[in-house]
Amino acid sequence: MRNCSAKGSILLLLACCWFSAAVCAATADTIPEPIAAALKREHMPTRGLSLYVHEIGKPEPLLSVAADAPRHPASTIKLLTTLVALEDLSPAHRWKTEVYTSAPILFGRLDGDLYLKGYGDPYLVAENFWLMLRALRAQGLEHIHGDLVLDQSYFAGESDDAAEFDNQPLRAYNVLPNALLVNFQAVNFHFIPQPQNKRVHIVVDPLPVNLQVENKITLTDNPCRGWAHALGMKLLQQQGQTKVIFSGTYDTDCGDNELFRVVSPPAPFILGMFRTLWTELGGRFEGGVREQTTPAAANLFYTASSPPLADIIRSINKYSNNVMARQLLLTLGAAHSGAPATTAKGIQVVRQWLTQRALDFPELALENGAGLSRAETISARHLGQILLAGWRSPYMPEFVSSLPISAMDGTLRKRFNSTELPGQLHMKTGSLRDVRSVAGYVQDRQGRRMVVVCLHNHARADTAAGEAVQDAILEWVYARP
Repeated sequence: MRNCSAKGSILLLLACCWFSAAVCAATADTIPEPIAAALKREHMPTRGLSLYVHEIGKPEPLLSVAADAPRHPASTIKLLTTLVALEDLSPAHRWKTEVYTSAPILFGRLDGDLYLKGYGDPYLVAENFWLMLRALRAQGLEHIHGDLVLDQSYFAGESDDAAEFDNQPLRAYNVLPNALLVNFQAVNFHFIPQPQNKRVHIVVDPLPVNLQVENKITLTDNPCRGWAHALGMKLLQQQGQTKVIFSGTYDTDCGDNELFRVVSPPAPFILGMFRTLWTELGGRFEGGVREQTTPAAANLFYTASSPPLADIIRSINKYSNNVMARQLLLTLGAAHSGAPATTAKGIQVVRQWLTQRALDFPELALENGAGLSRAETISARHLGQILLAGWRSPYMPEFVSSLPISAMDGTLRKRFNSTELPGQLHMKTGSLRDVRSVAGYVQDRQGRRMVVVCLHNHARADTAAGEAVQDAILEWVYARP
């Protein structure tokens, strides 16, 4: 009788296990009710939505909805680019920028040309460019009686059309890679309403000496209903000089705001920056600018160093900086296949990294590694596998800390403030026309760590409705029992 009872218990246990597994199998690809309700509320179909949720340490995903469909990832593809760079180059990797002279410096005077040779530093911002020039002054250089020569030969320079993606060449997100990229080739226009003076004050930073701003903006007392669309911006360029004319209206109620714009090609932009900063540092410069490779006979005068890669990827991922990600992919290519760096060389390094880890992603298509593309595709499952690989990486702390934190910084700074989610998400976001994506790590209410990927390709995905659906997904992951 005891044997029959024991046998029955075993059969019952096996049946329960089978039933439990069957339930999991049946529900893993079923959209949970709160998410389905959000889709219905926002009048959005499930078509185009891919979800992948995997508790770290578990063998199978918790949720897998259309997870193998190729989707446009937008900026979440930066997760792949930055993780490969961390493991391939190391978190301590730094870029150099070299300064050469064509003649000896005598009593502070250079009767010759000053060469700036770039190696793709993604973060040669105005402050770091100033520090480099300050170091030249500290080493005794004062008077440059020659040209400023820009050596950008480390990158192949595959395209010169910043309007190629969306016909918006003045937008900072469209800046093209450059071996000598200074301040992302962009200027910050800061608009400050001054009702007492009945005007809008414009602060330009940095202000290249060859840039002039004409302010024709009319300040109004109307309620703020958006400000950027009410402004007009006209660009005039002649003989190396740039004039920006702002027009339109600006409502006092809109407060202070900023625009980052590209106002000139790389060479005149760098020349203007150099003239401004060199003069501020007490130096003299009498030449022009040209682009040329550095002669073998030139004298190395100074070498500047970038912040480490661990810091660089924080700017890339937290603020979704496209040109920095593209610089990174090119750097990978040059590190393995030599200069000049090309995008194809960089993509080859990424694919080799995947192969070495037995990650077979047949649907993966890469164009620039930044996500600013209609050609790049990946599945939610495979982006989730990249995040799982990142969690297992010896550089996991650097990788995770590069991601925006919910309600605290980066592209998530203004999201989830009125929920339970502040500080619980480390997520990379992405957005293009008809695309909204998010991928990263969630610590849920129970303290469990989850890899979460949401790739949404739909005509309304990049609207408020798409964001509401995304919020419902993340809130469900966090609050799940």
